[in-house]
Amino acid sequence: MAIYLQKELENTAKIAVWKITETEEELIELSSTPSDEMEEISFIKSESLRKQRLAVRALLNELFGEKVYLAHHDNGKPYIENDSINISISHTEKYVAVILDQNDEVGIDIESLDRDFSAVEKRALSEDEIDDLDDDKMEKNFQLAIYWCAKEAIFKKISKYNVDFAEQIEIEKFRNNEEGELEATFIHKDGYEEEYKLEYITFDRHLLVWVTE
Repeated sequence: MAIYLQKELENTAKIAVWKITETEEELIELSSTPSDEMEEISFIKSESLRKQRLAVRALLNELFGEKVYLAHHDNGKPYIENDSINISISHTEKYVAVILDQNDEVGIDIESLDRDFSAVEKRALSEDEIDDLDDDKMEKNFQLAIYWCAKEAIFKKISKYNVDFAEQIEIEKFRNNEEGELEATFIHKDGYEEEYKLEYITFDRHLLVWVTE
């Protein structure tokens, strides 16, 4: 269905979201995927995952207006071989999201709010963050989704190995709103701290979080 959502940010960054409504064959036609990557995709057993990979390609074709060569560093961070622009990618069964910025490293994460995020509490939250969780089950799951997406977005931006989400990424207390801003701190292993500002929106039972600075 082409681009579902597009957002120009205050700096030089741009966000775009593609809703996956096409068949796999339609996505192949739209994606102009290089033959070596197409062969790699063909070995993926899950049709949903194949379509997500192809939808990423279709979205990039729409944004760039020409064939782009997507590759990944050893740590999994994506980059465009024939363009110096910074990129971060995330996808669910229904949506693909990318953020692009000519100047700065960026991070983005999208998740379905119908997912159970209960495992995030023990896996990725500090004691202070756990203390801030709501008692209501639905509100708590939404909070956990925000925590997880925010930490994932920062992780993608900083592109470091062996990051402890609970100990090294701290999200300041926030209110559960349909959209908003977040403040976060990344604590390097030598104790040095970096501050980040994130934004998030919700749509169609999905949460999208991004960080540019």
